[in-house]
Amino acid sequence: MSEKYLIVGATGSIGSNLAEQMHSSGREIHLVGRDEAQLKNLSEKLNSPHTVADVLHDGFVDKIKSDIPEIKGVAYCVGSIDLKPLKLATENDFNKCMKLNFYSAVDLIKGYQDNLKQNNGSIVLFSTVAAQKGFTNHSIIASTKAAIEGLTVSLAAEFAPNIRVNSIALSLTNSKIAEPMLKNVALAQGIAKAHPLKRLGEGKDGAALAKFLLTEESSWVTGQIIAVDGGRSKLS
Repeated sequence: MSEKYLIVGATGSIGSNLAEQMHSSGREIHLVGRDEAQLKNLSEKLNSPHTVADVLHDGFVDKIKSDIPEIKGVAYCVGSIDLKPLKLATENDFNKCMKLNFYSAVDLIKGYQDNLKQNNGSIVLFSTVAAQKGFTNHSIIASTKAAIEGLTVSLAAEFAPNIRVNSIALSLTNSKIAEPMLKNVALAQGIAKAHPLKRLGEGKDGAALAKFLLTEESSWVTGQIIAVDGGRSKLS
């Protein structure tokens, strides 16, 4: 039985924090990302193998599987922030967002489904608070992440009792993809104050729950969409 865990999107804020937390707990990890330089640095820091792959490219699953054919769990930490008014949103905007966040996650899961079944594995996906709580200009990303939430509960039912599937619904987190928004200090402070806990998320916040859901620590948890959002989805 494989005890290796695959982290896709490993150079992002949550992916890199998850990698560090998994490594610190003695788990074997395999890192996947599209930025070769950043991925190599993280790989060397954690003494963990890696694969350079872009989930938007055809054949990315085969490329990953050629390096790591067997896994115990996978965290798909790839994400985007696609914000614009609906009148400016194109079909291509929706398609690209779905490809990055949803279709490629599906392809990855299908590629490892049999192996995860053999290993009683775990799948961790990522959603957003915006899938359940309406925000202006979020139609593209909210629709896509709502699809992730539907996928989570559907696959949890389909894959039980052999594979657990859970999703983490995040609010805005300090990260590279959020940097264009957060470089506006006033905007960043305003968004932070909109959360009952009065701060933005950090990569370690989502990563801590991802580690729990990915490992046997959560062996009786499946089909859940759990918010890590500073209380924003329920209290504001």
